[in-house]
Amino acid sequence: MTHSLYWFTHDLRLRDNQLLQQACEQSSKISFIYCIDPKWFKSNRFNCQTLGGQRWAFLVKSLHELNNQLNSFGQHLVVYFKTPIDVIGHYYSHHNIHVLYCSEQMGLNERRTLAAITNKYDTLTLKQSNTFTLYDLQQLPFVVNELPATFSQFRKKIESSNLLIKPATDLPHNFPVPLIAPVCWSKLLPKVNAVSTVFDAGEAAAHRHLELYFSSTAPSKYKLTRNALDGMINSTKFSPWLANGNLSVRQIMTALQQYEQKHGANESTYWIYFELLWREYFQLYSLRYDSQLFAFQGITHRKPLTSFYPERFANWCEGTTPYPIVNACMKQLNQTGYMSNRGRQLVASCFVNELNLDWRFGAAYFEQQLIDYDVAANWGNWQYLAGVGADPRSGRRFNLPKQTQMYDPNNSFINHWHGNAVRPLDTNDAADWPLSKL
Repeated sequence: MTHSLYWFTHDLRLRDNQLLQQACEQSSKISFIYCIDPKWFKSNRFNCQTLGGQRWAFLVKSLHELNNQLNSFGQHLVVYFKTPIDVIGHYYSHHNIHVLYCSEQMGLNERRTLAAITNKYDTLTLKQSNTFTLYDLQQLPFVVNELPATFSQFRKKIESSNLLIKPATDLPHNFPVPLIAPVCWSKLLPKVNAVSTVFDAGEAAAHRHLELYFSSTAPSKYKLTRNALDGMINSTKFSPWLANGNLSVRQIMTALQQYEQKHGANESTYWIYFELLWREYFQLYSLRYDSQLFAFQGITHRKPLTSFYPERFANWCEGTTPYPIVNACMKQLNQTGYMSNRGRQLVASCFVNELNLDWRFGAAYFEQQLIDYDVAANWGNWQYLAGVGADPRSGRRFNLPKQTQMYDPNNSFINHWHGNAVRPLDTNDAADWPLSKL
């Protein structure tokens, strides 16, 4: 009899999960687990946490929804407030587990954790498959270490190769019996505070939004509306469910292809695929560059001419900089856990170019706050804006007054999020003496 362990990570769904199907087919008994590492709630070297309140609330709701789904098939999810290596070690030692199923990981730390687990438990068989990206690594027309240096080069290689996008799959046919009885989730888990967001977590909510979006005319207008600073239907808004794995990128592509068959393809529907390719590029970028994804000099080995000013960083985080459009975006982020793509570009450009701050602190704050945080896309995009990443132009500086006039000409977004509560750039000089107000 095969006793197995399925470790959910960024694949919190039952549909279109090939690895889950494989686990159900090959196991006589199985346990489904999720590990919440206590260090996620401790300050890191950037004085940020991995999980802020918004991210934590979204994750907890996703886990409860996943557990409810498993319950309907006679199974359950066990959530631990321990490191993965300790949890998996317990199953290995006490429940005779020798097969571990875990999705392929894009993040460096996640891959290091898996390596540590397999090195420590040498008779443990690790089985993996792709649950997170559009294409499998074996499909690509290049090896990861030869990833094209820019997105444009990558896109052209992908599109000229006519790669097959595998269709989304349905639920597993049968679930094995539980290896252990249901276990109460740890009482040590941090409290979930009430949050304000337009996103409902979980696989069912993800599919409701998928159906709502593609039953509207929004996909045919996407390129015209995608830069709006607010509005649920102006852009696709799939990212929170994609990041947590409530929804797969292949499910989105399946829905997009069905929409184009029914309503016709145009530049806007292509642009949805274009944006999904950007996401794909950054996942491979993370695999290609490993620790360089988090390095100050990025992949260019060229240090930015920035430093760290605690007061400027605090004002940026709080949304009290001298720039109203930036303030509004940051207050939206802090309250909802979300910010538009255009907003992210503006606040990142401000962070690097106007405030002259070390880009890694901005990336870490986004990691803490964003409910759609994705390690590859987040750190890759920040490198891009900071001029140390895959941007052939070596940095992009947005004209904030011009951007405000283009995307918020009547100040409605700024007024809604109280962006006019500005502060001067600095109230202390380099030696922390208060600056004269004369």
